[in-house]
Amino acid sequence: MVIDIVCGKEVDKDAINAAVGNVAAGAPETDPTKGTKSFYNGTWYYFCSMACRHAFVATPDELIEREKGDD
Repeated sequence: MVIDIVCGKEVDKDAINAAVGNVAAGAPETDPTKGTKSFYNGTWYYFCSMACRHAFVATPDELIEREKGDD
């Protein structure tokens, strides 16, 4: 389990990464109801929903700095 940097909810990164099929071009397809992820500055960040992912994409540095302050 990992923590969603936006809302603080635990998310299962294995479920997020699990392929449920393939898109037409052959790439693995995942189930967005399990959560989602985003790659930023060399790190994968995992989210419980697209809403949290969108919030992260809008202000990633601010959220990363906030998380570092919580340590």
